[in-house]
Formats: sequence, structure tokens, C-alpha cells
Amino acid sequence: MLDNLPRGTICIEDIEMGMMRYVRKVVTDEDIEMFAKVSTDHNPVHLDDSYAQDTIFEGRIAHGMLTAGLVSAVIGEQLPGHGTIYMGQTLKFLAPVRPGDTVTAEVEVIGIDIAKRRVQLDCRCLVGGKKVLVGEATVLAPSRKFD
Repeated sequence: MLDNLPRGTICIEDIEMGMMRYVRKVVTDEDIEMFAKVSTDHNPVHLDDSYAQDTIFEGRIAHGMLTAGLVSAVIGEQLPGHGTIYMGQTLKFLAPVRPGDTVTAEVEVIGIDIAKRRVQLDCRCLVGGKKVLVGEATVLAPSRKFD
């Protein structure tokens, strides 16, 4: 047995269909600026008010991958948690996220393969109850047993 699993980690042996976790975060101007710096994506639709005003969004929006990163936070911190390895992720962006929006990222278990330690997760982000991102992830979950 592994005794060093972080608190909050859910091992493959304990994961159940329909299990769900979430994180809620207000996306700030600082978040968008830091994401631009780290990712090197300085598209003015994210950073320049006057430029963004003349786009289809009629104002600045957060990077789509910043929003998707909240899904990663749920997976890496809560379900399954620390020790989880991403194997794949699909994403569909449905609506923009704007500075000041509160995003709720939700992850729900929709498939489990205990023998392979794989978990399939339905992923979504919402702003004001409206879906802004949907997708599915496949992850390798931690186990209490040695490989």
C-alpha cells in the first residue's frame, strides 16, 4: 500500500460512476495578463480593450485555455487528485469568458476501467449557469496498490 498519497486524492479503487467535483473562480485581468505572459499568447482580443471592442466579442475575453485550465485544476487537485496523469482531453468552446466572470469548472466520472486505472470524465465550465466549455478527459488515476 502507498502511504504517501496526498489528502484528498481519490484512488482508482474508490472512484465511482457519477462522482463529481468542482472549482469556482473569478477570472481577473491579472489572471489574463499572467496567462498571456506564461503562454506567450498576446492576442489583443485578450489584452487590448479598444482592439477587442471591434471584434465579434465586443470586448476582451479570457484565453480559452485559461478556462480549460480550471478543468485541469479539478482533475489534478480533487478528482482523482494528486498523482493523476492526463492521457487525453477534448474541448469545445461554446461562449466567451470575460474579465470578472465567475467560472465554475465541473468534472464528473462517466467511465472507469479499474484494471487499467483509467477514468473517463465529463468536463464542463459554466458562467451564470450557461455552459461556456464542454469536453471529456481520460486520466490515469492513482492506486493504493503497487504497479
